[in-house]
Amino acid sequence: MMRTGLRWLWLTVLVVVLDQVSKLLLIEQLQPFQPVRVLPSLNFLLTYNTGVSFSFLQLPGGWQRWPLAIFAIVIAAVLIGWLARIPAARRLLGAAVAIILGGAVGNLIDRILRGQVTDFIQFYVGDWSFAIFNIADAAITVGVALILLDNLLGGDGRSRQSA
Repeated sequence: MMRTGLRWLWLTVLVVVLDQVSKLLLIEQLQPFQPVRVLPSLNFLLTYNTGVSFSFLQLPGGWQRWPLAIFAIVIAAVLIGWLARIPAARRLLGAAVAIILGGAVGNLIDRILRGQVTDFIQFYVGDWSFAIFNIADAAITVGVALILLDNLLGGDGRSRQSA
């Protein structure tokens, strides 16, 4: 296990714990759809999403809960398989995939336990507001950015040389 990307599973656990603890705390402290200003251009705004990113598939009836949960389980299994094949020397890639896995599992837990994903971070500028998201969503985004960085660095921590 220590010779593969599975050595980064501690990051997965950390992301899941941070995500779930933040959601539980904010569910207790906030009223849905009542923004609480944290910083200029940053609110905590408790919302729930039965769909996927940007509220896609958020339709009445709740039919999407289990198909989306099964899809997330498949994605998590694929990510674990990928981690198992990443050599330990590919630290950035291993960490990136583990962070994405943590985000996927964090939102999967919400979907299974609550039938919806809890979102609470709102960035805005003036009247424009970005999609409301959570720690798991942020982890997925950071993980994808790290995979792109790993690719730009040639996958071994060195920048690619032009021929």
